[in-house]
Amino acid sequence: MRPTAPGARSVVVAAIAALLSLPGALAAQTFTTQKFNIGGDGGFDYLSVDPGTGRVFVSRGSHIMIVDGATGKVVGDIGDTPRTHGALLLPSINRGFTTNGGDSTSTMFDLKTLAVIKKIHTGHSGLDGFMYDDAADKVLTIDHSRPQGTAVVIDPHTGDVVTTVMLNGDAPEGGVSNGKGRVFINSEDGNAVEVVDDKTWKVIDTWPVSPCEGPTGIAMDRESNRLFVGCSTQSIVLDASTGKIVAQIPNGRGVDSFGWDQAEKLMYIPAGDGTVTVVHEDSPDKYSVVATVQTMRGARTLALNPKTHVAYVFTPEYGPAPAPAPGSPPPTGRGRSPRGPVIAAWLIAIKH
Repeated sequence: MRPTAPGARSVVVAAIAALLSLPGALAAQTFTTQKFNIGGDGGFDYLSVDPGTGRVFVSRGSHIMIVDGATGKVVGDIGDTPRTHGALLLPSINRGFTTNGGDSTSTMFDLKTLAVIKKIHTGHSGLDGFMYDDAADKVLTIDHSRPQGTAVVIDPHTGDVVTTVMLNGDAPEGGVSNGKGRVFINSEDGNAVEVVDDKTWKVIDTWPVSPCEGPTGIAMDRESNRLFVGCSTQSIVLDASTGKIVAQIPNGRGVDSFGWDQAEKLMYIPAGDGTVTVVHEDSPDKYSVVATVQTMRGARTLALNPKTHVAYVFTPEYGPAPAPAPGSPPPTGRGRSPRGPVIAAWLIAIKH
């Protein structure tokens, strides 16, 4: 059994490197991983990074763990966040906002002190993803509401709910803004991207994303006006003006988020099969896979520090599942198999 106390371990990964088609030069991409056992209980979903402090915010089901991204040391915790999916960080105004699916609230907190400012009752169930629309200066919680998905619009300065966007389907996921009045939200169950006007807060268009299935993570290169949509077994690139698919990118199985390094023009596509596919944007319609980084099975979400260019994934490690009680019936259906106790909790930094 591995120890549960926090620790660190560095390894050089065997990345599958490729060459970049850059004018006048060829550049190989190599990556290393560093593993930190941060301990703690609970499952997980999204990660977020504060680039100013280098702190990583790791959702753990009922609380948010705050970890120094350079050392792996746990430096804080935000509690009372039932079934939380993660935290949106706004360093420019020193605020953070969690999405708590258990009680349909968002916890608004001070980003420096981690003190809770207020709990915002959204009025809608299933809080999951989150995003910030800088054009409208609004926070959105993206909610798996039933029977219709929603995005609750919040004033980040006061914590007041402004309005609710009614979306198509009941499983909206990631969202991103183009900074010019449009918000793009993945519809995981509808295999589409919904386009929202941030003046009326209405859906004005729906773009099918087939052959992408189950779109989750999303990012945008505003310079090239391209949307990046993470999907189960391959990701796609869309023209953000027309919704036209301009490129398809293979990746691992079980993608649940998307990282984009604007300065280096690199995508990071994490998958639950234990890989992160790294892709370079050679031009608006041309993309090259430059590495496949091995992480750990289950590490399906990712956050990137744009200042240090370090990406982070996370996954708990479980011990053997308990033996079934004598005489109990065999498991049925398609539910998750029983898990053993958490024996380690790995935050993995990806560097190059």
